[in-house]
Amino acid sequence: MASKKLYRELEDLPGIGEATAEKLRNSGYDNFSSIAAASPQELAELVGMSVEAAKKAIEAAKDAIDIGIETADNVYERRKTVGKITTGSKALDELLGGGVETQAITEAYARFSSGKTQLAFQLSVNVQKTEGEGGLNGGVLYIDTEHTFRPERVAQIAEAAGLNPDQVLKNIYVVRAENSDHQILITEKAEELIKEKNIKLIVVDSLTSHFRADYIGRGALGERQQKLNKHVHTLQRIADSYNLAVYVTNQVMDDPGMLFGDPTKPIGGHVLAHASTYRLYLRKGKDEKRIARLVDSPNLPEGECVFKVTPKGITD
Repeated sequence: MASKKLYRELEDLPGIGEATAEKLRNSGYDNFSSIAAASPQELAELVGMSVEAAKKAIEAAKDAIDIGIETADNVYERRKTVGKITTGSKALDELLGGGVETQAITEAYARFSSGKTQLAFQLSVNVQKTEGEGGLNGGVLYIDTEHTFRPERVAQIAEAAGLNPDQVLKNIYVVRAENSDHQILITEKAEELIKEKNIKLIVVDSLTSHFRADYIGRGALGERQQKLNKHVHTLQRIADSYNLAVYVTNQVMDDPGMLFGDPTKPIGGHVLAHASTYRLYLRKGKDEKRIARLVDSPNLPEGECVFKVTPKGITD
């Protein structure tokens, strides 16, 4: 147990000085867990140390970690504090087991103009309602990566919901992420705002566009996935720590190998597939209709529902 107290920073690990620690952090190995899970060869190659020295650093990192074993009844108690935000559609709420959940990442992927940003606007309004009305009495951190945030549309939805549009807009804190590094930094520095402004919903619209633009070609894929992995794990940690909901939108591409069925595939590969707690695939129907399919969930069956995007917001 004493060893846990010895290692507070990466620099405290044997064989890791300031320069090596800096190299590790820049490569995404910024905590003991990531180092403990690395292979000695991988670590040695990355920072230019011997395999033996890397082994010692990995063993020390393992010693420093509290693996956090707890009994299932404690986990069950924590699950009782989970809150839900209504989407505005009873059918969509039902599909999601009661609404968009706190302590979870809900991802919606779709083609352009399928309703994923409209759902972000609706949730940004609904989270501000009381718990009895399907909200969480909280504010919103809205990370806009595609310059698609429209305050006038949010005001229109708020008015239709019987809320004061000015007050609703005052409770939404919008940040425009200029690139993937800026996007990562926003989430890492968000905790002060979350505490100060009682943030109960984080929206990232879209999660993947900057990563897609900043890392082009197969050669950059490994680095892109590593950074994306770190980013979504930060979002999940924040969701757990502050009992808030995270809603992210995702872009799609066509799978050229798909001969039958729908070739639409979400960006982000296995990293995002494993990180998202709930995965929705949205498609455009006739007129204002949208079809939502629950593709992945830890506790709910796959299923579909139909909802509408109207001038007043999302409805059945």
